[in-house]
Amino acid sequence: MSPVRRCSRTACSQPAVFTLTYVYADSTAVLGPLATYAEPHCYDLCAEHAERLTAPRGWEVVRLPTDGNSPSSDDLEALANAVREAARPNPSGSGEPVGQGVEVGRRGHLRVLRSAQQHRDR
Repeated sequence: MSPVRRCSRTACSQPAVFTLTYVYADSTAVLGPLATYAEPHCYDLCAEHAERLTAPRGWEVVRLPTDGNSPSSDDLEALANAVREAARPNPSGSGEPVGQGVEVGRRGHLRVLRSAQQHRDR
């Protein structure tokens, strides 16, 4: 049996139940269920510290559901990649059409979509 991980906050000895990850490039803090393994750039938090979590001005906090349907590490990686992709500036200046996607990949229940126009150009 593995030892219980404790909250990363100084002087807190409560068991960790959430993991906090920062995506600095996107000014986003992602709070989700406790990760399977302790990661060096993530912070494990107890329920109290997770509930009181705030982010710096201009940052967004994404709170993932923890209702027992915990996302897999693939889901979390896909979410982080989607946040990074959404934060990239669009060099052409035109917005992508909504609802016009063509599936170009799949990982579990997640799909990668490209707009119909981009798909034809490739």
